[in-house]
Amino acid sequence: MGCTLSSDDKSAQERSKMIDKNLRDDGEKASREVKLLLLGTILAFVVRRLIVIIHEAGYSEEECKQYRAVVYSNTIQSIIAIIRAMGRLKIDFADPGRADDARQLFVLAGSADEGYMTSELSGIIQRLWKDGGVQACFSRSREYQLNDSASYYLNDLDRISSPSYVPTQQDVLRTRVKTTGIVETHFTFKDLHFKMFDVGGQRSERKKWIHCFEGVTAIIFCVSLSDYDLVLAEDEEMNRMHESMKLFDSICNNKWFTDTSIILFLNKKDLFDDKIKRSPLTICFPEYTD
Repeated sequence: MGCTLSSDDKSAQERSKMIDKNLRDDGEKASREVKLLLLGTILAFVVRRLIVIIHEAGYSEEECKQYRAVVYSNTIQSIIAIIRAMGRLKIDFADPGRADDARQLFVLAGSADEGYMTSELSGIIQRLWKDGGVQACFSRSREYQLNDSASYYLNDLDRISSPSYVPTQQDVLRTRVKTTGIVETHFTFKDLHFKMFDVGGQRSERKKWIHCFEGVTAIIFCVSLSDYDLVLAEDEEMNRMHESMKLFDSICNNKWFTDTSIILFLNKKDLFDDKIKRSPLTICFPEYTD
């Protein structure tokens, strides 16, 4: 005599098959998922933006437009940082008339926060940037805190101050914005789904949250080669490269990452190549000899 299944049994069997299928699908999805953790003493969002540009066809025109105010802010912050450093380093303007421009700069600087730069403000910045005293101070930028994108923007003021200006992908890549919290970015490459976590805004009290990322596929540790002669903004006694080495050592020997691949990402080679001609490596490594 054959066995028959009740309607309840059939429903239970169907649910079981569906659960098994979902588990298989989830397993296949998990096998194609790659979790990356961005760490380092430099601003890892630069790496994150670069990956967006490479793997997500870059930023749209509308997205680029949203960075216009950031470009203006970075440009003005840079020239202001140089002007302030001139006082501390006791460097005078080559042209005494630039002192009036400097005063006007501080008065007009706020307009850039609205996403535009007036021709008056642009002219003031251009005159200041061309001044011999300002250039002398810029050449000593390792002695104070200055965005490494300063000369990139200041050398191209005609373009970025145009009323029709739309930031390029390169302009966006070079912007500097202080991040807070954890930023998650998703992208797909060769049938793999990547989840990238940038914890640049959570640098303090790292021991309290680092264990949350146990099990990530890989850590991308970002180091700026051009930081070898710079100090931290929050601790002017600590060399940035030394801090990077110290942090890298702690990550490599962290119990949460014993089975995690660690990728050392060295960037800013172009800035390093230029800087090494005038700033000796012995600033960071006294034992170094040519």
